[in-house]
Amino acid sequence: MTTVIPFDSTRSSRSAARDAARDARARTECAIVTAEGGTPLVTGEYVDYANFDYAASAPCLTSVADALAAALPYYASVHRGAGHHSQVSTDAYERARRSVSRFLGVRTEADASGSADAVVFVRGTTDAVNLLARAVPEGCTVVVFESEHHASLLPWEHPASRAGKVVRLPLPASPEAAVTAARTALAEAPEGPRLLCVTAASNVTGEIWPVEELVEAAHAEGARVVVDAAQYVPHLPFSLAATGADYVALSGHKLYAPFGSGVLAGRADWLSAAAPYLAGGGATRRVTEHDVQWNDLPARHEAGSPNVLGAVALAAACDTFTTETLSLQHIREAALLERLRAGLGEIEGVHELSLWDPEHARVGIVSFVVDGLPADLLAAALSAEYGIGVRDGLFCAHPLTTRLLPEGHEQAVRASLGVGTTEEHVDRLVGAVADLVARGPLWEYADCDGRLAPVPDPRNVL
Repeated sequence: MTTVIPFDSTRSSRSAARDAARDARARTECAIVTAEGGTPLVTGEYVDYANFDYAASAPCLTSVADALAAALPYYASVHRGAGHHSQVSTDAYERARRSVSRFLGVRTEADASGSADAVVFVRGTTDAVNLLARAVPEGCTVVVFESEHHASLLPWEHPASRAGKVVRLPLPASPEAAVTAARTALAEAPEGPRLLCVTAASNVTGEIWPVEELVEAAHAEGARVVVDAAQYVPHLPFSLAATGADYVALSGHKLYAPFGSGVLAGRADWLSAAAPYLAGGGATRRVTEHDVQWNDLPARHEAGSPNVLGAVALAAACDTFTTETLSLQHIREAALLERLRAGLGEIEGVHELSLWDPEHARVGIVSFVVDGLPADLLAAALSAEYGIGVRDGLFCAHPLTTRLLPEGHEQAVRASLGVGTTEEHVDRLVGAVADLVARGPLWEYADCDGRLAPVPDPRNVL
């Protein structure tokens, strides 16, 4: 029997007011730097830029820009300078490491190996995984799903990697199948160190992977786990201690800190035993005519003058995105994501890419194709005629994307949400796709340096 709940306008108003207040709070605490005057269209109009390319690079938070502006007057080389500015910069750099540590829930107590987690600043997720590939014990078996981003799929087979056997697992039919496949592969691996590499959230579909279950399965087989959290941490809290993962990698430019910094955090023993990622100043304790004594962590893998401002920016983003703030933002994004997926689902000829059940939990990413409309043409028209920025292609996850594409399609369009996304942006994107499906682009487009662009293009392109 169906229970009918009478409509309560007072309750509805309270709920709407609460949702509006939550939305306003989330957007205020996570404000972004925006361009004044809007973005130009080929028609000569200017509109508010609807950015749906957060998964590639997120814009800068105002809190990050403020932190950078405060640090710039004192910018100097760190760790080895006697001057006041050098000392201020050194303090800012190491405080940044502590902020990132708190954000990632690193383990501060020594583990069975006798060491706590280390936090190493790198250039981004790709750099972080390449560092770990050079730090794993020689001959380590690495298990990785073909659904991974290239940043966590390819480093293990690079000539400089110390990994031995690399096992690529096919796309799993379900989260449960992923856990079973990973455990089986690790159980069948040769004796010795083993490592499972897995994403926390897909950069193609946004689907959230069962990280804790995968960690439990890997640990049961005596293996370690590295998590690519680049697409996860801008949307949801992540903790090394809570998940039990051994390593985590992320990029600042995905986390609203676009200044060239990233992090590899995790168990120190493999990193301490490995040769320095780069040979040079900062990684050394003492150099003589015949010998080099290398530094301990984290300096061991941070040779050269570090990206101080990038670290400060990343820390400011981590300090802004508290657990409560991220939770508020995720609720807000979930509503926008549902609105976007529902709207696109109503358009004939639009097909969303999905690895698992369409109802599976995900972050704010939707990849889709449109019958009869190539992805690059759709993306170009959305930008030039509607002021909407999306990504088209295979999203640096070629094996996954090509497997998910419907027959007759070579690439897809990806729309990814973030802190600046509004309902108007979502509705404009849905309406624009519907328009383009119904009548096609209004402008002519041609190949310009490898990308489709309007011809002629009257916009002010910098």
